[in-house]
Amino acid sequence: MLSGCQPARLKVEPSIEFTHLPPAGEGSPDKLVAIEGHVTGAQPGQRIVLFARSGVWWVQPTAREPYTAIRHDGHWKNDTHPGIAYAALLVTANFRPPTTISDLPNKSGDVLAVAIAEGKRLSRPVARSVSFSGYQWELRQTPSGRGGTRNAYDPANAWTDKSGFLHLRIDKQAKDWTSAEVTLTHSLGYGSYRFVVRDMSKLEPAVVFSVFTWDEAGPPREMNIEIGRWGETAVKNAQYVIQPYYVPANVVRFMAPAGVLTHSFRWEPGRVIFQTARGVGAGATPVASHTFSSGVPAPGSEAVHMNLYVYDNKSNPLRNSAEVVVEKFEYLP
Repeated sequence: MLSGCQPARLKVEPSIEFTHLPPAGEGSPDKLVAIEGHVTGAQPGQRIVLFARSGVWWVQPTAREPYTAIRHDGHWKNDTHPGIAYAALLVTANFRPPTTISDLPNKSGDVLAVAIAEGKRLSRPVARSVSFSGYQWELRQTPSGRGGTRNAYDPANAWTDKSGFLHLRIDKQAKDWTSAEVTLTHSLGYGSYRFVVRDMSKLEPAVVFSVFTWDEAGPPREMNIEIGRWGETAVKNAQYVIQPYYVPANVVRFMAPAGVLTHSFRWEPGRVIFQTARGVGAGATPVASHTFSSGVPAPGSEAVHMNLYVYDNKSNPLRNSAEVVVEKFEYLP
């Protein structure tokens, strides 16, 4: 189903985002605070140059060490002196930053991207993100009522390992469980979506793993692949859904077997085709599939989410931490 078209080869426009910002403060030669972020579209040899504003813009952390290295996964981290605003520039190896400057350079020549944080942004949390399968994903920090129960989310519960696999974890903080969710930072629209997920057959009944689309700006445009028993022990452990779920024809339940599974959906005008297969690639064996042709949404500003959360069933509560590993995400237009 996923071999009918090839991924588009688009040149990625360089961009910078902050994933951790210090609070605003008056310039101090004796105080250093952490600052970090992520760059998309950087090429080998390019670097980050940081500035903090205190009267004028001062290069950070010092004039002798004006460059911040970019890791292979696009992340960067350094120290800065406090300022009332912070800036990060993606530059070529030819760029020579001044110690101070009245106005930041615009994106041009050796300056490939510019990000500035100031004002109210320095007094509220900054969205953290993780790079996975060539895409940037925002980590959820705020509670949600998904599944009809309130879940708290901790960004520390989602990360990628040395192999590039995404880990989603449910863990305990104090007396409460915290869940994990990642959201693709942009919409992809019609096309084929594929998720390779390691064995989930030993998850407790109160644990739910969900892949879904959701539109924050308009109608939800929600379509789901969900693995879980919602606290019950004698029910099928997976389902395909298009919302609203309370329409009987919009939910199809099935049994997801043990082992590595490839979950996918092909979204087309007027229909969406779900499939789950045992294994990966050409040798994968389908175990379930369903086509919805009624009530299928059209694209808008939706984005793909993946989350692992707790369904609070009082008769069968969660007893242990849980973890799901997603080996790969792939989108083909």
